Amino acid sequence: MDSKELLNLIRFVAKAGVSEVKYKTKDFEINIKTPLAGSEAVSYVPQPVAYQAPAAAPVAAPAATATETKAESTSDDSKYITIKSPMIGTFYRKPSPDKDVFVNVGSEVKNDTVVCVIEAMKLFNQIEAEVSGKIVKILVDDASPVEYDQPLFLVDPS
Repeated sequence: MDSKELLNLIRFVAKAGVSEVKYKTKDFEINIKTPLAGSEAVSYVPQPVAYQAPAAAPVAAPAATATETKAESTSDDSKYITIKSPMIGTFYRKPSPDKDVFVNVGSEVKNDTVVCVIEAMKLFNQIEAEVSGKIVKILVDDASPVEYDQPLFLVDPS
């Protein structure tokens, strides 16, 4: 099951209003649970099965570097408000390839300012800042996949 199929399944479960779905194939098993039937918040817990495809060996050095970098930047970024992704999808800084970006570092934003779009299942969802301030950092590259609750922007509210 690829990521698009998984996303479609999660959306289907959320819209169907059921609280739990178990999906199992010969190579894959997944349980999708919603906290309340019909709500948008969906969590999923993949269950391992006996057969697993071989994977490349993980590289430990970059992960350690990322952790160290995050620890250093946390103290600097604590005074900023984070704009997070409300969904899984693909992050875009522009409304279309031939248009300008919504915001840049240094741009002033208000509660209703559109800062990006996230594509999910061929739908482009406009994401609003929901805070007032100045964009100080863009945390995601254009056309990158994003997860639910992943930080996208840092905003200085002062």
